[in-house]
Amino acid sequence: MEDLTPMSILASGHILRWFARPLIPVVAGLVILLVITGVLGLRYWRDRQAVNVSLAHSRQLFETFDGLKTIIADLEAERHGYLLTLDPAYLKAYGVSDESVRRQAEALQALVAKDPLQSLRAEHLALTLSAKLKEIDDIVKTAARESGLAALAMIRGMEDIRSQIDLMVDHERLLQVDLDRSADELEQRRTRLTIAAVVIVVALAGTALALARIEARRRRMATEENVRLQSDLLARDRKIRRLFDSNIIGIIIWELEGRIFEANDEFLRIIGYDREDLAAGRLHRRTLTPTEWHGHDAQHVAELERIGTVQPFEKEYFRKDGSRVPVLIGGAMFEEGSSQGVGFVLDLSELKRVEAEARESERRYREALMELAHTNRVTTMGELTASIAHEISQPIAATVANARAGLNWLGARPPNLDEVGQTLGWIISDGMRASEIISRIRALIKNAPPQMEDLEINQLVREVMTLTHSEVLKHDVTVRMQFADGLPPVQADRVQLQQVVLNLIINAVEAMSHVREGARELFISTGRNDTNGVVISVRDSGPGLDPKSVGRVFEPFYTTKSEGMGMGLAICHSIIEAHGGKMWAGANEPRGAAFQFTLPLAEETAHIGKPAPAPALG
Repeated sequence: MEDLTPMSILASGHILRWFARPLIPVVAGLVILLVITGVLGLRYWRDRQAVNVSLAHSRQLFETFDGLKTIIADLEAERHGYLLTLDPAYLKAYGVSDESVRRQAEALQALVAKDPLQSLRAEHLALTLSAKLKEIDDIVKTAARESGLAALAMIRGMEDIRSQIDLMVDHERLLQVDLDRSADELEQRRTRLTIAAVVIVVALAGTALALARIEARRRRMATEENVRLQSDLLARDRKIRRLFDSNIIGIIIWELEGRIFEANDEFLRIIGYDREDLAAGRLHRRTLTPTEWHGHDAQHVAELERIGTVQPFEKEYFRKDGSRVPVLIGGAMFEEGSSQGVGFVLDLSELKRVEAEARESERRYREALMELAHTNRVTTMGELTASIAHEISQPIAATVANARAGLNWLGARPPNLDEVGQTLGWIISDGMRASEIISRIRALIKNAPPQMEDLEINQLVREVMTLTHSEVLKHDVTVRMQFADGLPPVQADRVQLQQVVLNLIINAVEAMSHVREGARELFISTGRNDTNGVVISVRDSGPGLDPKSVGRVFEPFYTTKSEGMGMGLAICHSIIEAHGGKMWAGANEPRGAAFQFTLPLAEETAHIGKPAPAPALG
């Protein structure tokens, strides 16, 4: 599970940071200065070469001038001696000295060819020399007649030639001065370049040393950081391995195609396999997963490939013994582009067992509540036995009286059949009335499962009032009813809703039975509420509720009656909540208590799709 990728990333990051250090611009500046110095040095070398060439050329010119002067001097001495003594010994082979002079003159012309002025002077000098040499030859030939005067003329001619040569030498000396000045400047430039080069080299050496020290420190820090990262990775690996081996949760390492090649003991315990099965490659997602879960697995694998993780989801695995185990599983890929990942598996067997037990407990609890509600209805009906008997005896007594009247009409001569028919109609009406009362009583007493139906709330309240009519009259209670017209139906269980209204009316009548002064008035109303439902209100003029305990009236086993169980209002409250409504209690003005509850309309209940509710307490 080691991953050293962060180290390589860190190394590349160090390289980038190294190039961003402040010394780098300094080094770059020094290198630029070194390049500039090199360019200047190259220019110096070129200029120096040019000056050296010019100096060599100048020396060659001076040597040529000196050679020419020497040859002219030798020629002059030879001819002058001959002219004065007429001794042939002074004369060399004819034309030798003349030829030397001509070669020197030509050499001079070649050397000053690039200088227009000197070139003209050299050309004039060559012509002058040629003419003078011819003149001297002529003088030598006639020297026997006028040797002294010829010698003087020759000397004067040679002085002119020397003057021309001196003029050219002076010009070259001026040029030599400029060359010497340029040479001095080049020497100064060389000195400066040498100093600059030395400074730059020293600076580069110092910078290189500083960079070497910085690089050594960076490498040391990088090594220390890599060591720390390695230690962190090892510590993380130990933590992951500890988590893996702690067996708190099942952990598997898998490939996308489904093979499980690593798992901890907890996962093996969940599915009932062992290490030998894991090593043999018998653990595969497809073989461990029931067929009906294959589609879900394919969706989750696609999600892993797309985003690299999958949120926890429930599924089932086959155990080795063939049984199934419910699990909660989630996972993630190790890295992008990888085909391997890690999964975390939680055994839900215990949770599912607890949930099943909770559902069973809830079922038994609701059954007990249904029995309790049935008992409450039976008890209430028992309390109303006298009133119910009175309600039933009235239609029965009327039936008997109408039957006797019918017999009398039949015994008349002739029989009054019209009266008999009318009497029989009354008998049928009274019988139907008694039958309806008995049916309502049976429905209230019968322990049947809830049955949802659309109910007209006003009609339901009237039916309950029929059962309590005698009880209301017995306690001298005045009943006022105010029903809103056009109320839409509500969907509810008729018996449970009748039980709620019946309990509220009986409680109100019993509360007012202890009132000695003032009117005993029961006010029942229906209407629409703000949430587009139906609201039913039962108000009495009894002693009212204690403000300190008004919040407890719906708690189980809370009662203000000495003979009460404290379950009636708690059951009513749970019935209304099970129907999606709300019940509350408060004070009535000017005195007494007010109990109200709301119910959603049938169309809203149908939209929600709620099943027939069973009351629940708490």
